[in-house]
Amino acid sequence: MEVKVMKAHGGDEINNCLIKLRSNPERLRDKVYIGCGAGFGGDRPLAALKLLQRVKELNYLVLECLAERTLADRYQIMLSGGHGYDSHISNWMRTVLPLALERGTCIITNMGAMDPLGAQQKVLEVASSLGLSVSVAVAHEVSLTNIGSGFSSEKSYIMEGGISTYLGAAPIVRCLEKYQPNVIITSRLADAALFLAPMVYELGWNWDELVHLAQGSLAGHLLECGCQLTGGYFMHPGDKYRDMSFPQLLDLSLPYAEISFDGQVCVAKAEGSGGILNFNTCAEQLLYEVGDPGAYVTPDVVIDFQDVSFLPLSSCRVLCIGAKPSSKSIPDKLLQLVPKDCGWKGWGEISYGGYECVKRAKAAEYLVRSWMEEIFPGLNDHILSYIIGFDSLKAFSNNGDASSLRTSEDIRLRMDGLFEQKEHAVQFSREFTALYTNGPAGGGGISTGYKKEILLEKLLVRREDVFWRTAVRSNTSSQSNKVLDPEINLRHTLTLPLPSKLQIETEKLSSESVFPCRSSSPALHGMQIPLYNLAHSRAGDKGNDINFSLIPYFPSDVERLKLIITSQWVKSVLSPLLALSTSLDELDARDQRDKWVNENVQVEIYEVKGIQSLNIVVRNILDGGVNCSRRIDRHGKTISDIILCQQVVMPP
Repeated sequence: MEVKVMKAHGGDEINNCLIKLRSNPERLRDKVYIGCGAGFGGDRPLAALKLLQRVKELNYLVLECLAERTLADRYQIMLSGGHGYDSHISNWMRTVLPLALERGTCIITNMGAMDPLGAQQKVLEVASSLGLSVSVAVAHEVSLTNIGSGFSSEKSYIMEGGISTYLGAAPIVRCLEKYQPNVIITSRLADAALFLAPMVYELGWNWDELVHLAQGSLAGHLLECGCQLTGGYFMHPGDKYRDMSFPQLLDLSLPYAEISFDGQVCVAKAEGSGGILNFNTCAEQLLYEVGDPGAYVTPDVVIDFQDVSFLPLSSCRVLCIGAKPSSKSIPDKLLQLVPKDCGWKGWGEISYGGYECVKRAKAAEYLVRSWMEEIFPGLNDHILSYIIGFDSLKAFSNNGDASSLRTSEDIRLRMDGLFEQKEHAVQFSREFTALYTNGPAGGGGISTGYKKEILLEKLLVRREDVFWRTAVRSNTSSQSNKVLDPEINLRHTLTLPLPSKLQIETEKLSSESVFPCRSSSPALHGMQIPLYNLAHSRAGDKGNDINFSLIPYFPSDVERLKLIITSQWVKSVLSPLLALSTSLDELDARDQRDKWVNENVQVEIYEVKGIQSLNIVVRNILDGGVNCSRRIDRHGKTISDIILCQQVVMPP
């Protein structure tokens, strides 16, 4: 999937992203085993180590640690003189590299972010400090400026202006073909491509085998968020289909997949582990942040997920079938992220408790807004306010404003402002601090701050205008990779146990418990019931848009849900998210907000027949998106339960 265009200094090839078939690809294995060691930048290295310990067949371990938010953060840190790569890479490698080398498991990670060569150097240093010999390859985007001036690997690579493009699997495949390294570090690649690449390499696939690429990308998409596939972010007390004990939740296994050369995909969790892997967990992850399930765009293939289904083979294994290329199977352009100044964020929080604490919080909000108006008139529309413990998530039914009826004696006012100038953000934090001596009684625990915000603007660019490079470096060690420092040896060869009582409980639950997946009878009709009795959901973000699923417990209920979940229904439920103030009872403000919603918010509703579910995309609802949103829930993750708490009347 590459075209050689020139040689960089040192003989490294520079390639663009036009498609070129592999030359006589060889099938190296009939099956490849790929594990997910991390699903985001805040995941747990010890969980990845446990997966390596429990699943000895793993050929590859993918650490997917990069998101739009973390990419923007890395860019800002880099501009301030810090590392452009994920600085946690040292801890990750100290934890998983020794056992990975001993097992012959290749580690693939996008922790290179804005500076893959800096990350490469850090991994070599860590390996040397552990007495390990290692080869570390990099696969990263290069700018036209770097190519024109002659690329030098002596200086740490950084893309001009912090621009990054979602690359496909080809750069990693090239690394595997040329170097067979122990570790591969990338810049921004599509998440699924991190997993697809070793499938293409090991199973002898080519870039025109689109059904295989679709199935492989399905596996990558299911794996990319780690434990979200195996019971993480799924447990919900009171829901018989999603409840699990604390010990069961504690002993989650990260997922892995077994992929065959013919495109058969089986996702799995470690035998005897906690968590849940079943139809419901797979269905939630399938629809997570996909937008139109009939045309999920990756750099390698546009996938149609509409007929995908899941066949549980055991409590630890699920067969995944039905992914296919969409009608427009390969995208002509790639998604590029360009950092853009988003302004200055200023914020403040203060707690109130006891009698009439909500009214005192509203009085504090009124004061801060008024003080800002005195100094910088006209900025109140830049400020968003909410009361944590009362209305911060807007989680109430659209059948009535229940927030006005609730009582609370332990709340926290938070105000967020996004301003064009730094002095406005600084002044806002100062005015908020003044509540200590000038505000209502009993306020405490004030915290304030301000920071510059970066928005990643999205553009589509031609494949031929995006370039990438691969390279490899190795260290040498006097020690064999199997002769390790005793302390390190202890850490990676002994199973990390749960506390004994929890271990016993978890083993009992793993062997005896069977979690129900779906209901055997339809929902009752003609009576008001909460949606969470009928379905489950997961929400995710893409820029300023939210994507949430509705997966009914009784499959045929999807036909009746389609009559209820309309565009106008979705808008009416989510419009309170756009309220700027804690005073939700101001009719003029509400009318103005509803008018804006009807004019600017778009709702797309997709039916996914393979899993008999709905996928809903709501555009322009997240206050600008994760990198500049003023909301406490920047990603819109809680929207799934806001939807599920709505009361509905099912038709016959």
